[in-house]
Amino acid sequence: MNIYEREILSCFGKNIELSQRELAEMTGFSLGMVNKSIKTLRELNYIENECLVISKRGINYLKHNRTNNAIILAAGFGMRMVPINLEMPKGLLEIKKETLIERIITQLQNAGIKDITVVVGFMKESYEFLIDKYDVKLVVNTKYASRNNLHSLALACDEIDGTYIVPCDMYFENNPFRDFEIYSWYMVADTKDYDSYVQINRRYELTRISHNGNHMVGVAYISREDSDAFRTIIKEKDSNKAFEDAFWEDALFEKGQMLLKARMVKADQVTEINTYEQLRDLDKNSFNLESEEIAVAAKSLNVDSSEIVNIKVLKKGMTNRSFEFECDGRRFIMRIPGEGTNKLINRREESDVYQVIKSLNLCDELVYINPQNGYKITKFIENGRNCNPQDDSDLKKCMRFLREFHAKKLFVDHEFDLKDKIEFYERLWNGKESCYRDYKETKKNVLKAVEFVEENVEVKCLCHIDSICDNFMIFTDENNKEQIRLIDWEYSAMQDPNLDIAMFAIYAMYDRAQVDKLIDYYYDEGCSSKTRHMIYAYISIAGLLWSNWCEYKRNLGVEFGEYSLRQYRYAKEYYRILESEGWD
Repeated sequence: MNIYEREILSCFGKNIELSQRELAEMTGFSLGMVNKSIKTLRELNYIENECLVISKRGINYLKHNRTNNAIILAAGFGMRMVPINLEMPKGLLEIKKETLIERIITQLQNAGIKDITVVVGFMKESYEFLIDKYDVKLVVNTKYASRNNLHSLALACDEIDGTYIVPCDMYFENNPFRDFEIYSWYMVADTKDYDSYVQINRRYELTRISHNGNHMVGVAYISREDSDAFRTIIKEKDSNKAFEDAFWEDALFEKGQMLLKARMVKADQVTEINTYEQLRDLDKNSFNLESEEIAVAAKSLNVDSSEIVNIKVLKKGMTNRSFEFECDGRRFIMRIPGEGTNKLINRREESDVYQVIKSLNLCDELVYINPQNGYKITKFIENGRNCNPQDDSDLKKCMRFLREFHAKKLFVDHEFDLKDKIEFYERLWNGKESCYRDYKETKKNVLKAVEFVEENVEVKCLCHIDSICDNFMIFTDENNKEQIRLIDWEYSAMQDPNLDIAMFAIYAMYDRAQVDKLIDYYYDEGCSSKTRHMIYAYISIAGLLWSNWCEYKRNLGVEFGEYSLRQYRYAKEYYRILESEGWD
């Protein structure tokens, strides 16, 4: 049997009489294809000749292909659900007084699938009640923050044997699951999605394209006969570092074609809940819409919560999570502090900084800031872009802007004490040793650099401290004049302006030649050897400081890859430069 005949025969699993029009509606096939397939199924004695009813032979064939079990993937954080998912995992969002995951479990059980495994991770304890209520099994993915759902599926891979694979964030209007499945398939909808990279061809094969393919529902079925090969592929790809951030579907492509056939459903029968607005569109009465963050945004702009629209999560930052939204045709960004941020940032001091700079055209326009919890709303900088740390023109502009800011000699009541910060981040390890074997020696050397800069600093003023390339926004204003703004002032405090130069350099992960060029752009009239060595000392100090910060974040389950290693290298290498060349 071909794909069309298999899918039509599967529709007779409940042993009911179906018309050709009903079959076309259920499968998405044309009436001509339905007619042709039924003719073949009659010839094979799977359908009765007199009416459209499954035969005894067909029933026996289906029984041989009974669905065995299901795996529900529910480990992920669901970043696009910000601000909702700060408080609960996405599978427990309530739609029409029923949680997403419970609806999926109920639909599976109504289709006769009782053996259900749920892979959990983020807020895993919230799913514990499912064990007693539905007799499911839980598998814990401890790497949910750093790996994608390929790893989740790999953890439950041994369960695959005539199995449904289902993401936890789907809402099906009608039950899509069946107690019989004849072939392996991957579910897509009959509408286009710009972000989708698969497209159905005439043979119902899924081919890879760049974008605007059939909407990928994410549900799949793996038949018993394909299960061994499928398990092998998933395990092999999961152990491959190139697939650490991969979706499980990515593992199933060979020469641009997915190994599973397509099963197409109508778009109005399935909704993937990825965003706050999708939830609001599906169920405007869901209690999950009662978001403190949305309420704050609405109040600060003096509008109703329903007027906060086009909510889009922004890339997760190293310290915070943020989302963009629109209101009355204007765009805004709301910052939500990340894990452990309350230990790292004094939000009252940050608020004091914004009061000093808000009218000086130094930062993005502030709409709201809460000194207690760190929530902040700013106007979106239209047509803005980050400074390119590899573009000399950008570097000159940004260093000139930085120097003009320092020249204002602004004052606040708090200082960014380098030694105290190094010690502070170290204390946040809660007694754990550094992961670097020579940490104690490195720290001892860096503290010598701290003594050097403290003895030689000439002036302290308000500094940005986090003056990295990503925080310089370059844009053209309404008068077609190029402007620069510095965003994210949460670390800002009194310090030596030379520290801001060092911070830019180490985030950009510059080598020494690039560091020297950056210094020359800031000090375009020339830089003394002593000042250059002061900046080198700050690079060493800041390298250890941010390395300690990375170690703290790593203990919270947040990894920064090469960045953390490079910061520790800066601590060691630039101390050695000072030792070899002399400190003055």
